[in-house]
Amino acid sequence: MTDDTPLRASDADRDRVAAVLGEALASGRLTSVEHADRLDAAYTARTVGELVPLTRDLPDVTVSHVPAAVERQTIDSTFSKVIRKGRWVASRHTRLSARFGALIVDLSQAVLPGREITIEADARFAKLIVRVPDDARVIDEGGSMFGKRDVTGGSEGDGPLIRIVGRSMFAKVVVSRGVSDWNLA
Repeated sequence: MTDDTPLRASDADRDRVAAVLGEALASGRLTSVEHADRLDAAYTARTVGELVPLTRDLPDVTVSHVPAAVERQTIDSTFSKVIRKGRWVASRHTRLSARFGALIVDLSQAVLPGREITIEADARFAKLIVRVPDDARVIDEGGSMFGKRDVTGGSEGDGPLIRIVGRSMFAKVVVSRGVSDWNLA
């Protein structure tokens, strides 16, 4: 009996491809734009067959020598306004920290490593605004004290799951799909 159904890719399969792509970027075989494009394709691939062309023109790399995709990163704004937007590589766990300022993070064009990421939104006396992709599923597990927390999303959609955790005090935290809520005046 033969089965022509393509083999589904696992997170481990995607991480192996990400490791090869990371080594290719570090060694100068890929530009940062090529790396971001291929990494995005790797983490959105549903089958192993979709992963194969992403590394076909790159040397094989022993995974033990290559760090996996960045698991954690922090974006910080203290007494300032920081904006992260455009094409950038997020991590599986991204900590957003805003103190006495504003932090704006746009995930709509970011490369998201995997089907689920966690955003730790930590704001004190600040504004923290996150824009998520249109097809993202958003789950809010955070809290607020003496502030405003407006997380729109829901569990419908077939995009990545974005889990919002963390606490805010005397702060405004907005997570949305549109840019209309981004007024910081």
